[in-house]
Amino acid sequence: MSRSGHFAVVTGASTGIGFELARLAVEDGHDVLIVADEAAIEAAGAKLSAASTPVEALRADLATEHGVAELFERIGPRRVDYFMANAGVGLGHAFLDQEWDEIERVIDLNVKGTTATLQRVLRDMVARGQGRVLVTGSIAGMIPGSYQAVYNASKAYLDNLSLALGSELDDTGVTVTCLRPGPVDTPFFERAHMEDTPVGQDDGKADPAKVARDGYDAMMKGESGITSGFMNKVQAALTGVLPEPVLAQMHRRMAKPEGEE
Repeated sequence: MSRSGHFAVVTGASTGIGFELARLAVEDGHDVLIVADEAAIEAAGAKLSAASTPVEALRADLATEHGVAELFERIGPRRVDYFMANAGVGLGHAFLDQEWDEIERVIDLNVKGTTATLQRVLRDMVARGQGRVLVTGSIAGMIPGSYQAVYNASKAYLDNLSLALGSELDDTGVTVTCLRPGPVDTPFFERAHMEDTPVGQDDGKADPAKVARDGYDAMMKGESGITSGFMNKVQAALTGVLPEPVLAQMHRRMAKPEGEE
């Protein structure tokens, strides 16, 4: 049993924000299960494990029904006190140049997989009247994503889903918090084929540990959402003022690959 007696689950936790969220849960003395669809999840579990609270690591593809089933089979009858839905994948370049299997994976993981896990977790939490959920959305969900169209659309879905669920679950004892970071210094841009873009090459990306701390603290306070970083707060405010075509052009300048007309 953990020092706190609480159980936390973090998806997409092999690197970046998810890894840092898991680290915070370990530091708080919780039992922790981390999940990702890559072999690095085992190394992450070993790195996070403390003598008193070893971290469980599960390799499962939450873009599939089988992977979601694997996750809940591992959870078993345990009560999930904190669920951090961080699993997601990006995809850059022009929509018409993207491969369908990559587009489909963004939708299956970011949208379908996250929605499926949230419904199962939240049903159990509401039934007992207690629990906290953090969903990693993005300020990208507030901006028309030229050269990241499907990814930004998936984050718009998650941003809105999180806020809607938080409203629906008001007075149930369960809270849903949406973490909305901007560009973060993680392997995201390499995996999304965005190394050749201005945003991918920018050295000023946020520290994943700082972003995770912002989200974790907001979750623990039961806040509905948090935009991490001052400049991201400014950008988020601008989305309510500037016309959508202007926002799309702003995003185009950040995400357009070098050499494309």
